[in-house]
Amino acid sequence: MRQPGAEAREFRAEAGGAGMRGISPALDEPSPGGAGGSSPQVNAPGGFRERSAETRPASDHDQRQLREERLPPGQYVQSNMPVLHYGPVPDCNPKAWDLLVYGATQAGRERRWTWDGFRALPRTEIIADFHCVTKFTVLGVTWLGVPAAEVLRAVPASERATHVMVWADFGYGANLPLDVFEAPDTLLATHREGKELSPEQGYPVRLVVPSRYGWKNVKWVRAIEYMIGDRRGFWEERGYHNNADPWLEQRYSYQEQPGEGPAL
Repeated sequence: MRQPGAEAREFRAEAGGAGMRGISPALDEPSPGGAGGSSPQVNAPGGFRERSAETRPASDHDQRQLREERLPPGQYVQSNMPVLHYGPVPDCNPKAWDLLVYGATQAGRERRWTWDGFRALPRTEIIADFHCVTKFTVLGVTWLGVPAAEVLRAVPASERATHVMVWADFGYGANLPLDVFEAPDTLLATHREGKELSPEQGYPVRLVVPSRYGWKNVKWVRAIEYMIGDRRGFWEERGYHNNADPWLEQRYSYQEQPGEGPAL
């Protein structure tokens, strides 16, 4: 289900949510069927309406209401996104960088992309709200990158696969259900706010998962492992909730209900 704050890009001025627009890998121009036409806009969480030509700018009251609808429980809004991560910032040489997909693939074989090969994949721009488990939310962050669904399209998972582990440099990893990883707004991002990611932001590639708390948004992505069954990642083994849904305020492992995660 699409989360509040993950809506069509052309409505950013009104709803500040997230949306998607296809980008040609070579020209950075809208691809056919990408930007044109009518797009859905949030009217209430879980509901959509089409924008009409008579739509007026939202009033201050409406803007406050939209803002509140997009704020998960326990969160507060701040304007900037601080740099938070575990461990040192890795050095990256694009000529040596690659992305490995392995594990329970449909063909039983792994796949690697070089930096140039990865950049040639179809790209999408989204605008999404970012929710940190430390309780701050940054509204309307613009990201550009390769949809995770494109990786799954190029390297299909086995029918038995249920989850992925997204790995970074220094052994950091975060787990996700396969359906969350392949959601339309889950992105392997290379740019933020129109600029290439800085090393502190996750250069050259970071995961963006608007439907989950920020620690699932892995920086410095190097590998994607398809898994048959779930396995906890770095912070999930250290006391954070296995699922990390901000709308259910799933912050810590002690909150987990039976069946919400592997045994600690």
